Amino acid sequence: MIEVRFGLVGYGFGGRYFHAPLLASAPGVDFVGVVTRSPQRRAELAGDQPGVRAFDSLAELAAAGARAVAISTPVDTRVALVHEAIALGLAVVVDKPFALDAATARGFVEAARSAGVPLSVYQNRRWDSDLLTVRRLIEAGELGAVTRFESRFERYSPEPGPPASGGGTLRDFGAHLVDQALLLFGPATRVYAEMRGRSDLDDDVFVALHHASGVESHLWGSWVQSAPGPRFRVTGTTGTYVVNPVDGMDGQEAALIAGRTPASEGDNWGAEPEASWGVLHRAGGHEPVPTERGRWDTYYPAFAAAVRGDGPVPVDPRDVVRNVEVLDAARESATTGRAVSI
Repeated sequence: MIEVRFGLVGYGFGGRYFHAPLLASAPGVDFVGVVTRSPQRRAELAGDQPGVRAFDSLAELAAAGARAVAISTPVDTRVALVHEAIALGLAVVVDKPFALDAATARGFVEAARSAGVPLSVYQNRRWDSDLLTVRRLIEAGELGAVTRFESRFERYSPEPGPPASGGGTLRDFGAHLVDQALLLFGPATRVYAEMRGRSDLDDDVFVALHHASGVESHLWGSWVQSAPGPRFRVTGTTGTYVVNPVDGMDGQEAALIAGRTPASEGDNWGAEPEASWGVLHRAGGHEPVPTERGRWDTYYPAFAAAVRGDGPVPVDPRDVVRNVEVLDAARESATTGRAVSI
């Protein structure tokens, strides 16, 4: 296998914990360096990833032989970086949220198409353990025909959530919540949203989607919820699946923050303890359902394969344009108090 020389732009929380460890452990990837000028970030990189170089610019990274780059800087700084990377001929992974509006997202897709370079979006939570289990149950017909999908990213922090310059909670948590709903149930035709927050922030968000398939999705994202509801409640005509794990979320995030990686954990990567399994409820009773392994570790090998011409990108950016269109409609709905048709 020819390894794809891969770089990273940005070494803040996302770059340091969600990208660098997965790039460093991905088969088919040669993690060559990080673009960051911050002395603090460079020191952190040297401690975390010995031998991975720091670069001053994308141009310098490309000159060192990189063929692909992941961009994980604050969303309001990314427009110029994404277009610069595409102009340099680099295959590009853009962290979520993809863009602050649908017009910008479409511009990224068109620029990559014109340049003939692969483009994808880091919607890693398509490979959450609990979502993979939901998909398995739906495909196996265990729930019958799904009628309502409820999904929550709810946490509590005394500090404000994501800043408005980065899209706030709607763009941050909403990018995953909406992506998962569209992935499972197809396009949305109507959007209703409510947003509340401390000061001018939307750190508590509710979004309701009506899908063309007939499914209703109810999505919550919050940084001010000290009693989170179930991560998932998926209701069908013959059963309901509820996920309410002890810590509220798939464990891959916590593992990466703790310094564990797919390379260190092997086949244990992404495995969830029995205490975190969801429960399938039916008329005759209920039973725990073993949770699928989380597989964030599959994203970068799949993108590297796409760069080599051996398959599609793991997340089609056109799918994420539709996601951003829904988020735009949600902002309009919350502002006007009316449902928005799309």
